[in-house]
Amino acid sequence: MTRSSTTAPPAAPAVTAGRRAAGVLFALLAGIALAVQSRINGELSVRLDDPIGAATISFGSGLLVLAVLVPLLPVGRAGLRHLRAALREGRIRPWQCIGGMCGGFLVATQGLTVPTLGVAVFIVALVAGQSSSSLLVDRAGAGPAGPQPVTTPRLAGAVLTVCAVLLAVGDRIGHPSALALAVLPLVAGVGIAWQQAVNGHVRVVSGSAMVAGLINFIMGTAVLLVAFAVSVAIRGFPDRLPHGPWWLYVGGSLGIVFIAVGAAVVRYTGVLLLGLGMIAGQVTGALLLDEIVPGAAGRPGWNTVLGAALTLLAVGVAVVPARRRAGSPFRGR
Repeated sequence: MTRSSTTAPPAAPAVTAGRRAAGVLFALLAGIALAVQSRINGELSVRLDDPIGAATISFGSGLLVLAVLVPLLPVGRAGLRHLRAALREGRIRPWQCIGGMCGGFLVATQGLTVPTLGVAVFIVALVAGQSSSSLLVDRAGAGPAGPQPVTTPRLAGAVLTVCAVLLAVGDRIGHPSALALAVLPLVAGVGIAWQQAVNGHVRVVSGSAMVAGLINFIMGTAVLLVAFAVSVAIRGFPDRLPHGPWWLYVGGSLGIVFIAVGAAVVRYTGVLLLGLGMIAGQVTGALLLDEIVPGAAGRPGWNTVLGAALTLLAVGVAVVPARRRAGSPFRGR
């Protein structure tokens, strides 16, 4: 076996319509996982009375799972070797390995805002930032799929999504503090697009979605530990961990699904299409959760339902025509 065969992952398979469709399907499932994670982390935050502590537990548990699995599995050990070689040879830059910081901010935002906003409003605000940022990230070619044109349908989909978040938080206009909270998931969504792009590069050079997830969780946990240290200095340690149901502590595992799926399929879908698939899953899962098991914010109002429906319409506008007119980049008229 030659040296090159041990220091480079297998070549990426060609992007076909079937692989792209499968990627969107997996993105849909990952979006549902994120909606469930948002509810779990929000509930843990309430019971612990410490949003940053809850976020640290969630991210730290995901890191623990991957820190055990990756070195145990041959594909994980090989992926770590490939990543080290890629960093040494300059095929990937160190700054492309810090996408997990955005993930840490996202998980902290869940604990800070979901108990007040509800899952549905949180998700709609998140996807508004995510879809808008994805256009720019794709246009800049920051993801492993390379530059993607900003077509008229894609731009229309992003604008519709921003309108959706304004509609969804309309009943909270009279509560400035709650409306201000919606800015946090909006900013987190902007970070997700960049995170998915750089995690995709880590996945490509390492040949392992688990390795990409491990690097992501290392960076996110590091950021959250610093934030938790500041929180402890101000508020002190939480009195105790809540003795709640087992599912309070599976948020990190659901985060692994979200990160690993995104890193694995972004090279087939591009950042925008990946984000739109996840948006569909997030909105569907969030509405079902808030309707079937309403949290402290109650069941979603009519404006939230309409905002979510408008988000799904935006996905359709951006995806279906864009596949037919992929060669027609947007030009201002």
